[in-house]
Amino acid sequence: MGIKLVVVGAGGRMGGRVIALALESGEFDIVGAVDGSTHPELGKDAGQLAGVHPIEVTLADQFPNQADVVIDFSAPEATDRTLDFCGTHRAALVLGTTGLEESQKRALENLSSQVPVIYGTNMGVGMNTLFALVGKVAQTLGEEYDIEIVEHHHRFKKDAPSGSALSLAESISEATGRSCPDCLTLGRAGKEALRQKGTIGMHAIRAGDIVGIHSVIYSTLGETITINHTAHSRDTFVRGAMRGAQWLIGKAPGMYSMRDVLGIE
Repeated sequence: MGIKLVVVGAGGRMGGRVIALALESGEFDIVGAVDGSTHPELGKDAGQLAGVHPIEVTLADQFPNQADVVIDFSAPEATDRTLDFCGTHRAALVLGTTGLEESQKRALENLSSQVPVIYGTNMGVGMNTLFALVGKVAQTLGEEYDIEIVEHHHRFKKDAPSGSALSLAESISEATGRSCPDCLTLGRAGKEALRQKGTIGMHAIRAGDIVGIHSVIYSTLGETITINHTAHSRDTFVRGAMRGAQWLIGKAPGMYSMRDVLGIE
């Protein structure tokens, strides 16, 4: 038997890829496929909706009565139910939802005292490597280098800046003694928009079907260094989440990150 997995947001683009790749891996048994009560595909086979074979698990608006781990890439309005389920059934959680309210973040911290949790704005292996790198680069270059973050996503993304862009800024701020988000300049406009020393510029682009591009620009008089990450497909995030879900099995309750999964110091 594989790891008993519940997928939240299973009727969406990310949820469908979680189901498809989890089945492809052979490491998971899908025991629940959950979405909102107004989803038009409720009652249909979740495997078929994901573009693979029937799995005899239907897309439902209710959680099942068991799980080893939950993967949730849905939306903040669905998070409370996910946290309640994981607490009640002692299921580990991989949560990739961005835009959480502060109250939800506190509830997530409380849950982590009961079950192992991975929470991250980006589950990609490459992006988490970048999170670990950008602060070290900023620290090495020093305060004479201006820092700008530019993120590109598809036209349907609701929150801006992206959670991953904010994580990049937080990594840089932690390494360089800045106060985040106070140090952020979100775009610029007007006749008096000169760059302020010590700030981090943040710019969000929404266009077409861009999966995700994040660039960190370090520039001073005489040279520029740009570090860039491009996600080719959503499968990048899904594979990282699956790796995290497998890693969580047997772990003690606590709040973990993909850096823990990858062994990044």
